[in-house]
Amino acid sequence: MRGLARNFAFGFAEKYLQATLALASSVILARILSPAEIGVYSIAAVLTGLAQVFRDLGTGQLLVARADLSSGEQRALLTISIAMGWGLALSLAVLSEPLAVFYRQAELATVLRILSLNFVLVPFSSQVTAMLRREMRAGALLRVSACYSATQFAATIALATHGLGPCALAWGSFAATFAGFIAAFVQQPAGMAWRPGLKGIFALVRPGGLAVTGNAIDEVGVVAPDLIAGKLLGAEQVAVLGKAQSVLSLFNQAVTSAVSPVIFPLFAKHARDGGDPLQAYISAAACITALAWPFFLMAGLFAEPLVALLYGPQWQACVPLIRIMCGAAALYSMFNMARYLLVATGHIGEQARIDAMAVFGRLAMLVPAGLAGLDWLAAAIALSLVLRSWLVLRCLRKLYGLELVALLQALRKSALATCAAIAPACLVLAVAGSGGLGTLDLLAGAGVGTLGWGWAIWLQRHPLAGFLRRAGWQQ
Repeated sequence: MRGLARNFAFGFAEKYLQATLALASSVILARILSPAEIGVYSIAAVLTGLAQVFRDLGTGQLLVARADLSSGEQRALLTISIAMGWGLALSLAVLSEPLAVFYRQAELATVLRILSLNFVLVPFSSQVTAMLRREMRAGALLRVSACYSATQFAATIALATHGLGPCALAWGSFAATFAGFIAAFVQQPAGMAWRPGLKGIFALVRPGGLAVTGNAIDEVGVVAPDLIAGKLLGAEQVAVLGKAQSVLSLFNQAVTSAVSPVIFPLFAKHARDGGDPLQAYISAAACITALAWPFFLMAGLFAEPLVALLYGPQWQACVPLIRIMCGAAALYSMFNMARYLLVATGHIGEQARIDAMAVFGRLAMLVPAGLAGLDWLAAAIALSLVLRSWLVLRCLRKLYGLELVALLQALRKSALATCAAIAPACLVLAVAGSGGLGTLDLLAGAGVGTLGWGWAIWLQRHPLAGFLRRAGWQQ
């Protein structure tokens, strides 16, 4: 148990180190680079991120999950990873000019060519990190991640201050990849197979391809707003939309990404032990919504000073976008743990169907909305979250008999805690009047809101209070 707790501690440290440095970098770069410069890199990052889904053809997952991994299979997986990585590097380099013409951004070609260099090194470092995850060596993974994140932070800021524009972010990414490659080589476990091989390669391609298909469908839905905005509205609008989404994604970085590695095995354990995984899901949803609902609503109410504090006054155009999307983000927090429930209970096909239908519906909304303008694009993103929420609820009703009324009743304490947080914050807004909100108003609203929220959580004996109390006793 001590080893498991140690792994969880290292895992949390890795996630929060990445999130902290990424947020700090975003805050600093927002004051150095213009929205147009950040927008050019955002388009390039989205395109390379989409390519990244196909980069290893699922070899990383196979390295971790395969019950008996022979050295021959390890060499075959390395071959697949190298072939895909180097092939994508060449493809991005060749397509950089046509893509720059398509998006009408001349600098995009240079940024894409720089980012394509990452695909040359990643096949090797990813093999090491996958093997470290297989052996549950969380400390080594933390060291590799720390080298990567710290290098990216330092290199990007230094290059941006020297006037490299969007290329600063691209070269910072490559510097981080190189540092991660060196760190992975130093931390590699014994018995790593570094000689590529072909034996058994075709038997490994099919399961890897199936894993990639699901990831690719989900990734298309994630990157679609940026790709559509980049083509129809321009690089600066991509950056504004990205900043609005980054404010809302702070919750996922701080909470969801940290608890998901714990939630998935919890659901799986309930299923294996003959328990009721649905009750575990409802308890998890109660804890998540108790945090998510106040966060997203406060972000909407205090969007103006929050954006000014994080990114500076030049990004105020993203304030209305945050207010358009925050309600839908709060709604979806009721269902964002359903993916882990479905996979843990063996309903992978149902999750794939939800992803496919949600992505199709999202694309159908985004394209016409992009033609109408940025506000409409944000509204389409919000509606797509409502659609995904409905699809998940329909699936949970079919598989587990969960009704919306029963779910809302289980979350009533979260709703009361949210009201206890929002009510005093609204008093701060009323006192501030129409003269514009500042940082002090934001801090005052957050302070009194937190006090009201904490009072409601403990007074109601919310499940989150019980969880925090048990966690404190286990320290």
